[in-house]
Amino acid sequence: MVLVSIRSATADDLPQLWTLLAGCRPDALDPASLLPEAVARGLVHVAEAEGALVGCAAAEAPSAGHVRLFAVAVRSGMRRQGIGSRLLGELLKRTPSDPAERPMISAAVGVAELEAARFLLAGGFIGTRLLKRGADTEPQIHYQYTLRGEYIDPDARHLVPVVAMEQLVDSLSAPDQAVTALVSLAGEPAFEIARFERGDPASLQSGEAAAGIAFSGSLLAAITFILGFALTSSRFPDDVRLLLIGATFSTLLSLIVYASASGELARIRANSFGKIMKWGNVLSEYGGVLPFLICLPVTYAQVSGNPWTTMVLAVVLGVAILGYERSEFSIARRFRHNRIEAALMVLTAVSPAAGAAVVATGTVTWPWTAALAATLAARTWLYLVRQGPEAGIAEHRRQWQIRA
Repeated sequence: MVLVSIRSATADDLPQLWTLLAGCRPDALDPASLLPEAVARGLVHVAEAEGALVGCAAAEAPSAGHVRLFAVAVRSGMRRQGIGSRLLGELLKRTPSDPAERPMISAAVGVAELEAARFLLAGGFIGTRLLKRGADTEPQIHYQYTLRGEYIDPDARHLVPVVAMEQLVDSLSAPDQAVTALVSLAGEPAFEIARFERGDPASLQSGEAAAGIAFSGSLLAAITFILGFALTSSRFPDDVRLLLIGATFSTLLSLIVYASASGELARIRANSFGKIMKWGNVLSEYGGVLPFLICLPVTYAQVSGNPWTTMVLAVVLGVAILGYERSEFSIARRFRHNRIEAALMVLTAVSPAAGAAVVATGTVTWPWTAALAATLAARTWLYLVRQGPEAGIAEHRRQWQIRA
């Protein structure tokens, strides 16, 4: 099997590119200046085998927020080997991943160009609009790459034969319907049209901010209750009281941050909703939730005076914390991990058992409190300062664009 490599095209590749496109996509050569400019801007990728170009994917950038794919070509004899998919994947991978910078990636393909339609649909594109170019010209379908997941209504899909132009126009006139597949219907090609449940970003973000405020408010009430018991108990260690006071402050701060996120939505000025929510999530998790849970065995030890049940509770709670931190629901799973963060996660999980043992045996508690505070502070610093945006939130959230 011939080894095929993918790389960015250079000006020296232009003669071979002209020849390749002339044999595969002669329409891609109009206008003549399109290809050299695309090469100069790094929007052309080529597949090379044994020193010769066997495929290419080319795009243009008509604006900073839009990249249009205008040609994907593979030399005859090298097709059906996944070269076109690799070229398209490389082109998509080179686009910026930052939601504030990533452009829309689209392509316009004639209704009758079924191979091109099947290729784009398999590559993550959906057909959203029908473009009419004149009475004597075949209309095109506007395909766009889906930057984020969409919800398809399983009960709202229908098939439209490719030749049924009027029905296709009617189906794609709705803003929430798109071509998602090319199938065979009674031996003839047909488009599958699906209805998408498109979430309103403002509503989704508003709901997320409201949930954060409600959660932090409930957490603050629970921590305040435990803090009240700690302040009235003569046997409660002073350093653990300070830890609870710190948890109260951190939770209150997260509540303020979530409220600030709501204000950001109301104004829609700074495009910083994702960053604000990251601060609120981290502060509530490592400054509120975990200190509160870890202090529960210490509080139980003060109330019950039974070291055995205290240790059982602490061990169970530690295992539960470790399981939660390794689950998909934890804040930690939204960030990249390294050995330091893994060690801090283990220290957090063993803290309930260590704290319960210290209190139950009457040992000095301040070293445990200092170690726990340092562990949680280190994790907070790592996620807020050293790490990037939360995965699945800011990485895939399209920010509002502000125009003067």
